[in-house]
Amino acid sequence: MRFITDFADQAVVLPVVAAIGIALLAQGWRRGAAAWVGAAAGTFAVMLLLKLVFIACPVSDLRTPSGHVAAATVVAGGLAALLLRRPRPALFVAILAAVVIGISRLALGAHSTTEVAVGAGVGLAGALALIGLAGSPPESLSARRTATVALLVTLVFHGLHLPAEAHIRSTAYRISQMLGVCQSDELRL
Repeated sequence: MRFITDFADQAVVLPVVAAIGIALLAQGWRRGAAAWVGAAAGTFAVMLLLKLVFIACPVSDLRTPSGHVAAATVVAGGLAALLLRRPRPALFVAILAAVVIGISRLALGAHSTTEVAVGAGVGLAGALALIGLAGSPPESLSARRTATVALLVTLVFHGLHLPAEAHIRSTAYRISQMLGVCQSDELRL
């Protein structure tokens, strides 16, 4: 399961997002590149905010929504939308990515079902936003070239990890201390 979940680590996803953005620009699709980067960045920003809030103030089994699931959903679904040029298959790919990475996160004990569902919902919203923002790709866009870039970057970075969660947790603690809110016992561990 670790092998599967590593495909959605930020150490893999961030370089893939950057490489695809550059590949789209290089092929002359500025609007697509801007939509791609914007949808991914927006998804990651929403997840960061949700993590800060729920780590500081957990609600039942919602303590740290799954960034891995959100990232996999927006990247896989967004890339499918750009390359397949049809929303329905792209949404299928987004949901499939959410299910596969979600199952890996559950199997590893990293998240609850609720946390996986929140990540999937945010990632799916990001993929839908991308579909709406990107518009029609130019005829010159090479799906094969773009997919090859994504695959090569994924293979190069797979297995690397960014320790983002520890930093997010300490930031949530500092913010809750500064604002005097929630003060979760979980943060003091």
